Amino acid sequence: VQLQASGGGLVQAGGSLRLSCAASGSRFRISAMGWYRRAPGEQRDLVAAVTSGGRTDYADSVKGRFTISRDNAKNTVYLQMNSLKPKDTAVYYCAAEVGAIATKYWGQGTLVTVSS
Repeated sequence: VQLQASGGGLVQAGGSLRLSCAASGSRFRISAMGWYRRAPGEQRDLVAAVTSGGRTDYADSVKGRFTISRDNAKNTVYLQMNSLKPKDTAVYYCAAEVGAIATKYWGQGTLVTVSS
């Protein structure tokens, strides 16, 4: 399974970005898809996730600012990020859980930099 993420970049505080991640090559059903991030010197943490049925989960730090969505037909997950803050600066990784045992696959990461 390959995950191709796009949409990162440099934005000023208060601005918006939209990340996309397309999954391909899976023979099995993709259940949950999500976004994680790793800020410099920190561990990788969950930002948001969405199940195939549309149930969502968000980190407290992004609730009300970020929205995750998914197009099941395209195996693509999106992350709309609004009201960005400098502390949102990180490498963002998409992930997908595939098959009956929910094997997790990772994308290559896309850098989001928010300037103050």
